[in-house]
Amino acid sequence: MVALTIRPESAALEQASACDAATPSASRLPRTARELFDALPPLPGLRQEVIEGNLIVSPMGSPEQGWIAMDLCEALLPLRKERGWRAAVSTVSICIEGSHDSATPDYVLSPPDCRRWGEYELLSSHLFLVAEVVSRSSVHRDHHEKREIYAQGGVPVYLLIDSIAEQPTATVFSAIKDGAYSTTTKVAMGTPLYLPKPIDFELDTSILKA
Repeated sequence: MVALTIRPESAALEQASACDAATPSASRLPRTARELFDALPPLPGLRQEVIEGNLIVSPMGSPEQGWIAMDLCEALLPLRKERGWRAAVSTVSICIEGSHDSATPDYVLSPPDCRRWGEYELLSSHLFLVAEVVSRSSVHRDHHEKREIYAQGGVPVYLLIDSIAEQPTATVFSAIKDGAYSTTTKVAMGTPLYLPKPIDFELDTSILKA
């Protein structure tokens, strides 16, 4: 199953806007991907995101993705308990400040009083770390699009776990400068990887193998 991408300039949204303009008494129909995202009901088993202004509906992920995300959660549990932080695996959406894109990372680390956009989305610049586990359908999105929007939204540390590559790797992006991550550290899976401040923790990536 592959991701479905709906761009705001698509014929469907253009037709909806034209219909809305022709019927002023009707409820206003969505004109952007973000508005359509906000209007959608929950879709069980599917992840709904707005990435670079496009609505993307994709599978929640394979069991291997879930296992790796949980392994990461367990590895950071002692640190989280020590500092009173909160974490979620594939269940919490974040709002990218500025663009108002919405993403659901495979793992989120945040303060317990993290500021929100509305009731359900955490504000990106108030997080400590987000992590993505690459799947067959998300290679480009995780390596490029999400790296860009997380930096633009002020997420201080982005951890990318690519266990499906020919040579599995773990990469950490940090030190935002001019809206982009200026520091990248990439290691072969199984090699210790330092997660910089505010995390300040050496991660044993050998536990992240599918």
